[in-house]
Amino acid sequence: MKVYRDISLKAYNTFGIAVKTQRLVVMEDDDDVALAPILINRHSLVLGAGSDTVFTRDFDGTVVTFSNEKADGQTIKQSGNQLTVWAGMKMDDLVQWTLDHGLYGLENLSAIPGTVGAAVVQNVGAYGAEAKDTVVSVEVIDLYTGDIRTYTGEECRFGYRTSRFKEETAVRELVVYVTFALKDTYVPNLSYKALEGLPHESAQQMRDAITALRWTKLPRPEEHGSAGSFFKNPVVDETTYMRLKSEYPGMPEAHKVNARDYKLSAGWLIDKAGWKGKTMGRVGVWPENALVLYNLGGCTGDEVVALANAIQADVEQKFGIALSPEAIII
Repeated sequence: MKVYRDISLKAYNTFGIAVKTQRLVVMEDDDDVALAPILINRHSLVLGAGSDTVFTRDFDGTVVTFSNEKADGQTIKQSGNQLTVWAGMKMDDLVQWTLDHGLYGLENLSAIPGTVGAAVVQNVGAYGAEAKDTVVSVEVIDLYTGDIRTYTGEECRFGYRTSRFKEETAVRELVVYVTFALKDTYVPNLSYKALEGLPHESAQQMRDAITALRWTKLPRPEEHGSAGSFFKNPVVDETTYMRLKSEYPGMPEAHKVNARDYKLSAGWLIDKAGWKGKTMGRVGVWPENALVLYNLGGCTGDEVVALANAIQADVEQKFGIALSPEAIII
């Protein structure tokens, strides 16, 4: 375990916002996890790679994160087609590991920033796939009692960019391991329209194509900080969808969620409201993807929130649609 005091969190959030925390705890192995209830209280903050977090202030307490590799080298434990993975492993590293070992099902989640633990908390998704599609179980430690418990995928209450672990308002359960069930036969998932025409003869080819596609739409982390997709795609009823479709014939086809609800493209709404490529102070809307807010250099969390609020107000005024942030504001 590594413990740092009065340390900058700039390197621990992908937006690159320079705030400090009183104490940073980096978990390295199971022995460290066993000590977690002593070190962490309900006012603590758990970070994966900080890829969905926007800090507006210094954090007055303890921030907890995981090393990317376990100290004992047992980051991944394999049993047939099932992998039990240390929560701190980078999700993109896991995707490549699976392909190198002839296991398939995660390739559509290529190039998503963040860790395995954060992926299940957020139920990350991209290109027609979500983390929940392959999760068998999640092992957590109860920070109040020190008890270890395991939830089945169903018990995790996965939803659109959420789970039981995100619903909790206080830190109670720390994700330690995630077990995935994968396939030993590659069947490409081409359900997402943007994947039409991409090379997909092999899983590696598919992964490479998706990675290249993502970097045409997102700022590279080494150049500009961001939190990836900042807003959730809004879900509306059929009446609202048909109204908008009538008013805006060029609106992209919505994804039908159930018998009466449709998921709209937040990026299209933001673009149509005139925000794509615009900047406000030291933060802007990415020119290639209106869903992404990015750091032009030295921005604060307050600047990010101010831009997000302005976008939300304009979209609601123009379309009558309320956008919700996917990013977590601290």
